[in-house]
This record gives sequence, C-alpha cells and structure tokens, in this order.
Amino acid sequence: MAGAGRARAETRREIAEFLGLGSVQVAELDLGGEDAGGADGAGDAVLRPGPGSPPVASGAVFLLVRRAGRPVGTLVGRVPEGADPTRVLAGLARQLPRGEPPESPTESPTAAPSAPPSVPPSVPPSATVVVATRERAGPLARALDSLLAQDHPDFDVVVVDNAPLTGETRDLVLRKYGERVRYVCEPVPGLAVAHNRGLALARGEVAAFTDDDVVADPRWLTELTAPFTADPRLGCTTGLILPARLGTPAQVLLESHGGFAKGFTPRTYDPEHPPADEPLFPFTAGRFGSGANMAFRTAVLRTVGGFDPATGAGTRARGGDDLYGFVRVLAQGRRLRYTPSALVWHHHRETWRDLETQAFGYGAGLTAYLTAVLVNRPALLPALLVRLPGGLAHARGLTAVRETGGGGAPGAHDERTHPWPRRLSRLQRRGMLYGPVGYLRARRALRTVAREAR
Repeated sequence: MAGAGRARAETRREIAEFLGLGSVQVAELDLGGEDAGGADGAGDAVLRPGPGSPPVASGAVFLLVRRAGRPVGTLVGRVPEGADPTRVLAGLARQLPRGEPPESPTESPTAAPSAPPSVPPSVPPSATVVVATRERAGPLARALDSLLAQDHPDFDVVVVDNAPLTGETRDLVLRKYGERVRYVCEPVPGLAVAHNRGLALARGEVAAFTDDDVVADPRWLTELTAPFTADPRLGCTTGLILPARLGTPAQVLLESHGGFAKGFTPRTYDPEHPPADEPLFPFTAGRFGSGANMAFRTAVLRTVGGFDPATGAGTRARGGDDLYGFVRVLAQGRRLRYTPSALVWHHHRETWRDLETQAFGYGAGLTAYLTAVLVNRPALLPALLVRLPGGLAHARGLTAVRETGGGGAPGAHDERTHPWPRRLSRLQRRGMLYGPVGYLRARRALRTVAREAR
C-alpha cells in the first residue's frame, strides 16, 4: 500500500510539472539562396507559420528548416520581443549542416539517391491514398483539403468510414468533395480492417496511407511514391512526421522526446543486407516509420494479405497494424525506404489522459504486432528467439524514464527538453504485457463477427 501511495504522489508531482509546460509556436523556414546573404541577415529566407498557425511572433518557436524546399532539420529557437523573426530564425537555421543529408551506410547500392524536389527522379507511379476515419469530420476535412492539393500527377483518394455512429462523415465527403473523393463504409471496427478495405479499392500502383489528423505537404505524395519507380524491389516507403501544433503540454512533451519523426537522413532497409546497426532487424519495425505516413506497392501488400485485422486502433490489440505491414513486406524480401522529403504535419494528442492512453496503446501494439507476425508466419520464430535477449533490452530502453538532454546537434529533433514521466513508462510496460492477450482477444472477436455475418 505504501508503494502504491508513493506512486500516486509521484504521478501527482509529474502532472503538476507537466501542466507547467508552455506552448511553442510551429513554423517552417526555407533558406533558399542563403549563400547570397543579405544586409538584414535574412538573405533569401522565407518564414511561414505551421499549418493553421498564426504568423510567428516573439517567444519559443519549433522550426522546420528547408533548403530549396527540402526538409533538412528542426530546431527550437526563441525570438526576442521586438526582433525580426525571420532574421533571428534564419541565423539559427544556418547552423544546421549544409547540403543533402548523407545516405546511410546501410543504403542499398542499387537504390537511386534522392533528387531535389524541383527535379523528381522520375514520374511517380499512380497512387491511391487511403484515409481511415471515425466520427472526426472536422479534422478529416482539413486532411482532405491538403490531399487534394497534392502535386502528384495521377492519384485518387478513398475515405473509409470505420464503424460510424452517425452519417456525419458520409455527408461531409459527398457534400464537399463529391466525385473527387470516394467514400466507403466499413462496419467492422479496427484500423487494420479499414485499411484493408481501402487496399481492396485501390486503383493505383501504390497504396498510400495517412490519418485524418494530418496536413500533408503539397509534395508529400510525389516524394513518397517516386522511389517505387527507381527501385523495382521496393515494397514500402515511409516519410517524415512533424507536429502541426505545440499548443498544449501533452503536445510539447511528446515532441520533446522525438514525436513521430525518424530523422532527416534517407535510408533503405534491405532484408538481403541487414543493417549492422540494427541487431533486432526486422523486428524493431517502429524505427522504420509510422502509419500516418506510409505507402506500399499495392500488389505486394495484397500478396502478403494486407494488414492483420486483429491489430490496430479500434481493436483489443490497441495498435501495431503498421508495424505488422512493414515486417511482412520485409519478410517477403522487399526493401523499405524512409524518405524524409515526404512530409506530413500531425496534430498530436492534447491532454495528459491522451498521453496515458497513447503510452499504453504503444506498448500493447508493439507486442501485439510481434504476436501477429508469429501467428501468421511461425517460420519467423527462430529468428525472433535469436534476437529475444536484445529485444528485452530494447524494450527496457523504450520504457525507461528518459531524462532531459541527449538531443545532440541542433536539428537532431529529439532534444528531450523535459523528462519523460515515470507514470507513462509504467503504462507502456503494462501495455507490452497486455499486447499478446489483446491480440488473441481481437482474433476471437473477429471470428465471432464472421460467424454472426453468415
């Protein structure tokens, strides 16, 4: 009882500290022809507020830095009262390394290097964008507006309304978007079920997936799909996810610890040449990317059976559908490429309760997807057992209380300006213990639905 009391007191203290986190503005700055300099110190830099944000003012700013349109890093700077935000932030941005990010040492020699966004490496393949949603018409409209503004030459959009309670989503799509967006209702709850429904309807050579709480950069789809033309063995691509807003303590804390971003260095993961710095490959699938920004060669994803319907939000497994998809594609001998030039802005969860739910769900999704992989591909069991000791160490690291510091150079993104609460670490560990049970319960629930549908 004394231990439980101490834990409650610690949680109250952590919440009090958490509530003291101040908001941070979000903006992006393109240095353009920065080498030309400029009398005011800003040169040719162009500063824009983040999606839906007001113009940049004095105070703390989370800044995405671009060079000639390409994302190259992030930093957190402070604009003094009365100072010119463009000049101040351009000075900080020039501290980032110049030039294109280097390819990873594990980059496959046959994969084509990225080209500047103004000169695509090739015409991107046709694509279908799948957006699964449930009773979130407001955010969905914002996401669809950004998707329909893409510069990709040949794509369509499918909205999958997952187990809706009202007709709000259907009315929005039909009223505002008409023939520009296809609508389909999927009555069985679960993100993977919804994604599989969208996959079945995909017309494009590539099926791209994003969430209803993002704003896609205008070149997102072109950058995410172009690598498929350059590399015939490519099965999947993922992209960069940055915060659309940092207005609440929950959003600031999550982004302080890296958020969903995977850095600014393009990288190709090849199962024929496992990365030396990833001893748990391919089971640490969370390093590859996230479901809010991913694309698959449509035929390949269909061949492996799509996503496991017993995984994902909306099921008892709580998550893991995207990780399952990544591993299944890699297990087929296909490559996966992370391309940071494919950018979406994500609206993070807003409250402490949201973070608690998210922490437990991430832990559950991690072990649920591993259970799904072994249930569906038992031949992978020996490979997983070999990596089990390292996997346990990796799990301990994921759920450790992360203190401040450790961000590295400016723009490393994971600045850790605030400690990660022990309460959230404990919830993530509990989620990991629950994940296999949740997955098995989700499979049983699906069998019940299938019997009732007969």
